Amino acid sequence: MRVTAADGGIVVVGAGLMGTGIAHAFAAAGHAVTLVDASSEALAAATAAIRKILADGVSRSKISETDASAALRRIATESDLAGVLQGRDPSLLLETATESMTVKLDIVRTADRWLPDEAVIATNTSALSVTEIAAATNRADRVVGMHFFNPVHKMKLMEIVRGVATSDVTVARTRAWGDSIGKTSILVNEAPGLTTSRMSALMGNEAMYMLMEGTATAEDIDTAMRLGFNHPMGPLELGDLTGWDTRLAVLHYLHETLGEKFRPCPLILKLVKAGRLGRKTGWGVYQYVDGQRIPGSGLRAR
Repeated sequence: MRVTAADGGIVVVGAGLMGTGIAHAFAAAGHAVTLVDASSEALAAATAAIRKILADGVSRSKISETDASAALRRIATESDLAGVLQGRDPSLLLETATESMTVKLDIVRTADRWLPDEAVIATNTSALSVTEIAAATNRADRVVGMHFFNPVHKMKLMEIVRGVATSDVTVARTRAWGDSIGKTSILVNEAPGLTTSRMSALMGNEAMYMLMEGTATAEDIDTAMRLGFNHPMGPLELGDLTGWDTRLAVLHYLHETLGEKFRPCPLILKLVKAGRLGRKTGWGVYQYVDGQRIPGSGLRAR
């Protein structure tokens, strides 16, 4: 029997950068999506961001106006997760909350209580244990990692993360969901930092040490990776895009689980304490106005 996603609707929990992108990806591919967040401001911002992605697609002839309007109509926004799950029959719930195990466990426990027995719970975590998250439910075989990359509508990769109890059927269903939205999936047996987050965290951390030591300017460090290794953006630009608070949370976890080589650079701690988290706050390693980087604004060693 061929296993498919068997779409009965998708619930995305968390209307931040990743949740917004994931909701758009599923809706644009024809899935009914409910985006859930306790913050009405976050939901409004997510809706505006999805409208802009679709409008940009229309202007570039990537999608028709009719299809863009249809995609937007497929997205509902709600603030109460338990209420949503009691009123719907989704086949997939995908949480995209902050990299906090406490927060994620609270979400999956609520999901496990109200979701249909056959539904899958997925987490977009970039570093935390899928096995630990699954252990908080009564459906560990139907809990899986679906790790997307930012911006979701441009990045083709999706990591499927298999916990200790994740079943073959769940992996197949997850791959089918990825296929349905045009993603290329790789399968990762759970390990701290998966594949991409582990490599990216190490590179970004080392780049921050180089910046702190005055080895090169932020602009030159990023240029080295873009032109020397053909990366689409440098590690400091990427940290600003991801958010240094998120990067710091991942490094703390990797340091705890994998050892000293992942000890967070003190400069990252300084940025986070100063509220300079990256693009989302308008200032990280670089400064931004309306999402655009100001030339020459890169942080200097002090």
